[in-house]
Order: sequence, then C-alpha cells, then structure tokens
Amino acid sequence: MGMDEGRLEDGARALPLAQLADRLKPHGDRFLLHGAAGWMQGRTMYGGASSFIGYVAARRAFPDLPPLRAAQIGFIAPVGEDVEARVAMLRTGRSVSHVETSLWCEGALVHRATWLFGLARPGNGSKSAERLIDFTAPEDGEAVSPAASAPAFIHRMDMRRAAPRGSDTRIALRRWVRLKERDGLDPYAELVAIGDTLPPGSIRAMERPGPISSINWSLTLLGTDIATRDGWWLLETASNHMADGFSSETLRMWNADGVEVMRGLQSVAIFG
Repeated sequence: MGMDEGRLEDGARALPLAQLADRLKPHGDRFLLHGAAGWMQGRTMYGGASSFIGYVAARRAFPDLPPLRAAQIGFIAPVGEDVEARVAMLRTGRSVSHVETSLWCEGALVHRATWLFGLARPGNGSKSAERLIDFTAPEDGEAVSPAASAPAFIHRMDMRRAAPRGSDTRIALRRWVRLKERDGLDPYAELVAIGDTLPPGSIRAMERPGPISSINWSLTLLGTDIATRDGWWLLETASNHMADGFSSETLRMWNADGVEVMRGLQSVAIFG
C-alpha cells in the first residue's frame, strides 16, 4: 500500500468526533479512550483532537460548568491512540471555574490544559468582536484538496479558499474549514476540535520542506454566540516572528458572516 493510500484508509476509518467522545469512558477517578486511529498526524494525535478529548473530559467530570471562555494548552509529548484523561478542579468561584485536564499515554504526561469556564455578569462597558469585510464566502470559495503529504485527519474536513489563489502575500494561511461529520457536537467542542487545523502561517516562509510541531496553544472565545452557516468556519494562522527554529503564531477564527469568534496565540517548532 502506498503512502497516500494509507493516509486515505486511516482517514476513512476515523471515528466522527461525537463517536470518539462516546469512547471516552469513566474508569475510577479518570477517563480512558482506546482507538483514536484516523486522528493521528505522524506519531502524535492531531492537536485539535487531543484538546477535544481534554475538553470533553472536563465537561464529563463537571457537567454543570458554565460556558467555555478561554484555555491554555500544552502539547508536551506525542499523544497516541490510547489515552488516559485526568481531570481536576483547580478553583471554582462565584462566576469563574478553572479546570485542569492532563492526558497520559503509557504512563507519560503528553498533554495538559487549563480550561476557564465563566458565567455572564452584569456588564461594565462593551466592545463587539471584529467583523471581516473583504473575504470570499464559503459557498463561493474554491475547494482545496488535501496535499499528498496531508495527515489522515484532514480527510475528515472540507476546506475552501477565502480569497483567490495567490492574492494573499502575507506569511499567513486562511481557509474555510468544516467538519464533514459534526452532528451531536457541543459547539464549543467543535471550535476546539478544528481551531488547530491549519499548519502555521510560517510554512510560507520555510526555505525547504521540514517537519513542524505545535508546542502550545492559548485561546480566547469572543462571546458565547457560537453559531455559523452550514458548519463553515474561517481559520487563519499568521506568523508574528520566525527565527531560531521557532515561530510565534496568531490563530483567528470567524463565522460564515465574518464575525470573529476565537483568537489565540501559539508557539511552533520549525525543524529541518
């Protein structure tokens, strides 16, 4: 079997994320998941999928949590197909709760996240999220086919361009992305699952092909109105600084009407 055929087969047998969540079973004071095939990229799980597992574990352990507001995620080591998730309430106040999740594989810590959940409070001023004006709607965007080197999980998503090919000369990537199978997903879980889909914008400045790896991901939700049209979300990764084998990236996400719903920062290791 060729490399491309192998990736396609892995993608075809990947469970939809809702079914992956169903495999996360309580076991004493923790959760176990066996068999995340199809959500791997090389020897580690796609970062959105591993973070999705952490988020779902937090919700399962503390089902009465208010809406997700922010998260700080560390990709510590390769995450395998069989995962143990541990959850701890760090602090719960009158309106804000901090929950820590840690993922373990073969006895080693591989992923750690702090999730911030918060109730709405009486406002003291306001500012609306930014809205994009100049972009191609997802219905009109050119379809993007996965590259030969694309990891298997990409085949679980549809992608389209948000601007004509070659028109964006920034050190950035911007694509419409949607999950092919998204029924039964918490909308916050969906954003976590696809928010890390794109490679870093710095890939456009790389002088030669080489591996890349996300190191961390800090994200903030811009409100609680998490909705879009036909499952489409506009994602962007843009390099702020790239040197010495590292890139600082800003990650942004908008709904189909161009309203920003999530913003984050990420450190990326650039090899080769």
